[in-house]
Amino acid sequence: MRLPGIAAMTVLLAAPPAGATVNVMTSTEDLAALTREVGGDRVKVESIARGYQDPHFVEAKPSFILKLAKADLLVVVGRELEIGWLPPLIQQSRNAKVQVGADGYLDASLTAKILEIPTGQITRAMGDVHPQGNPHYWLDPDNGRRIAKAILDKLSLMAPADAPYFGSRYADFDKRLAEAEKRWDSMMAPYKGLKIVTYHRSWPNFVDRFGLDVIGYVEPRPGIPPSPRHTIDLIAEVKRQNVKILLVEPYFDLKTPQSIARETGAKVLVMSPSVGGVKEITDYIGLFDYDLGLLVAAIKETGAK
Repeated sequence: MRLPGIAAMTVLLAAPPAGATVNVMTSTEDLAALTREVGGDRVKVESIARGYQDPHFVEAKPSFILKLAKADLLVVVGRELEIGWLPPLIQQSRNAKVQVGADGYLDASLTAKILEIPTGQITRAMGDVHPQGNPHYWLDPDNGRRIAKAILDKLSLMAPADAPYFGSRYADFDKRLAEAEKRWDSMMAPYKGLKIVTYHRSWPNFVDRFGLDVIGYVEPRPGIPPSPRHTIDLIAEVKRQNVKILLVEPYFDLKTPQSIARETGAKVLVMSPSVGGVKEITDYIGLFDYDLGLLVAAIKETGAK
C-alpha cells in the first residue's frame, strides 16, 4: 500500500474529520448564539461574558484562561469592546491558535456595518470613546447575518468536511432571520422617528435599523456617570421634546433614570442588549422578539409619538 506524502499527511492531520467537534470560545453570548446557529452539533460553544453583564467590564477569571487554552476558535466583538479584560486572557492561555491574527481568531466586526467612527483627535475628556467605532453593532439584525456568514466561512475552513452542513445551517438561519425582519419592520413601522433617551451608547445600530431618534443620554459622555448638572439639562430636554421612553441596560444603576422619569413622566424601560440578558432570551432572533415586544408595549402604554 502506498503511503501518502508528507504534504498530504499534513493536510489530513490539520483538517478534522466530518462530524468532529470544533471547540469555540466567544467573548459574548450574542456571538455564542450565532455560532450555535451555524455550527449546530459540530461545535462546542461557550461564552466568556454573560448576557446580563456589561461587556466592557468582565472579571478576568483564571478559569477563562484554561478554557481558552483548549479552544480551536475564538470569536470576538472587536472594536476594543473587550480591551479591558480579554487581551491578558488570550496571552496567558499560551494557545497559538487563538492569538490575535492567528487562524483561530475571528474578529466579528470586520464584515459588519460600524457606526459612530470618530474623526479628529480623541482625548480622555471625551469619555470612553471607541476609536474604531461603536462596538454594539450586533444590535442590527443585518449585522447578525454578516457575523453568521463570517463564522460560516471560518468554520468551513477549519472543518472543510463539514462545510456543507455549516452552509445548510447558515441558509436556514438566514431564512428565519429574513422572515423575522419582516415581522419586526411591521411592528416598528408606526413608530418611525420616535424620540427616546438611552443610558449608554449601546443602541446606535438598533435605532438606525428601526428608525428611532436618540435625543440624549443619561451619561454625559460614554462611560462617565451622570452629573447633577447634566441630569437637570437632560430633564429639560426630555420635557421640551416630550420624550416618553428612557432605555436602560440591565447593568446600570436605575437611580438617575428613575429621577428623570419622575420629573418628566417618561417610562424607564430596562431592555437587554444581549442574548441571555434575561432568561427568556435564549437565541439571537429571540433577542429582537423580546426587546421589540417590550418597546412596543411601552410605547403603547405611554402614548409616545
